[in-house]
Amino acid sequence: MKSVTDGQPAWLAGFYEFLDRPLRLNSRVILALLLIPLALHFFFPMWRISMSAPQYPQGLSVDIYSYALVAGHAGRDIFEINELNHYIGMETIDRAQLADLDWLPFAFGSLIMLGLRVAAIGNVRALMDFVALSTYLGAFSMGRFYYKLYTLGHTLDPKAAFDMEPFTPALFGERQVANFLTRSYPQTGTLLITISLAGFAMVLAWHLWAGRRDYKRAQESAASAAS
Repeated sequence: MKSVTDGQPAWLAGFYEFLDRPLRLNSRVILALLLIPLALHFFFPMWRISMSAPQYPQGLSVDIYSYALVAGHAGRDIFEINELNHYIGMETIDRAQLADLDWLPFAFGSLIMLGLRVAAIGNVRALMDFVALSTYLGAFSMGRFYYKLYTLGHTLDPKAAFDMEPFTPALFGERQVANFLTRSYPQTGTLLITISLAGFAMVLAWHLWAGRRDYKRAQESAASAAS
């Protein structure tokens, strides 16, 4: 078989040729099905941050969707949380503070459209690009979330009623802040996104394994024919 680029090693030429192969039918179906959890995540919160203290026996909570901030107790909790944050000099938590929620729906929507295109007419090369992009989006979103938490806890007003050392609110798990126990855990939306992203990577891994297997078989067949 002629190499894709003259002068390249046979294995590299074979790999480039493999990248241009159309996706197998079963991979197309699985890839399309994996887009369903990604689309469904819009209906569920991605993260929940809650607080509890003796003076708040029912607790306070905020659910973070990819496009909105929804506070507990019919939205009243966010006012209580911001009032408490005011005493320690933390910035007000509101929709404007979480501007990332403006681009997340667009980013995930674009990812779904690109995934449909790859499932319909894509090749292995397109699948690799899609997995790289989806992995980057997931990692960047988590990094931005941590950065937001870090910024909120490290830009305290020194003139606040209570003097507190800068801190980073919990990204995952529990943390004691003064007499409040704060909890931060992923919710159904994040689980659905994780299922999709992990599934995309598994489909790519299977294609790479199958391509390596087919290449070895072809080499063995060529060696047998030559002997």
